[in-house]
Amino acid sequence: MALDPLATAADLTARGMTINPGEETIVDTYLDVASTAVREAAGTPISQVTSTVTVEGEPGPWLTLPGQPVTAVATVLLDGVTVTDWQLVSGRLWRACGWTSGCGPSLVDVTQTHGLDSVPADIVDLVCRMTAGALKAQRAEEDGSGLAADKVITSERLGDYAVTYASDGRITEMDLPQYWRERLEARFGGGAHALKSR
Repeated sequence: MALDPLATAADLTARGMTINPGEETIVDTYLDVASTAVREAAGTPISQVTSTVTVEGEPGPWLTLPGQPVTAVATVLLDGVTVTDWQLVSGRLWRACGWTSGCGPSLVDVTQTHGLDSVPADIVDLVCRMTAGALKAQRAEEDGSGLAADKVITSERLGDYAVTYASDGRITEMDLPQYWRERLEARFGGGAHALKSR
């Protein structure tokens, strides 16, 4: 399912970025790529969507759902059978008799509405900054070679010439530094998987 970008061209122009005629398609592409990178690091769509997730059933009464915040649940299937004796409490499902249908492992399919009604301003700003960086790199060379990975020089020596390049692991403007990944993971729960493993 394709999701709308977390920021728009209007958000870019509100931050002082000029979008030249003919750049609309590339800007939309960068906004989409940056949004995908941010969502991947957050482990959740961030913006509100309805989707079906599959998680491993727990023997206890509580089932934690991925993609927080979960605001509504439409259907729940336990090993393919609809169950209705559950309650949604603080983004988790509660069911008195637990989330297994027998002695072995169980799978629970949940159709849920999750994410935020509006994208937080700092996330919009992050996506805009990533997009602006990519657009600047693209504009640097007419042939598009400005999009090649930058090698940032961190030190130079003149006698017996030596140079040291940054090694932060970034390849492009669309790669989030580790501190941003950690921040997004802490804020949104990060790394939510469609299938939970023990």
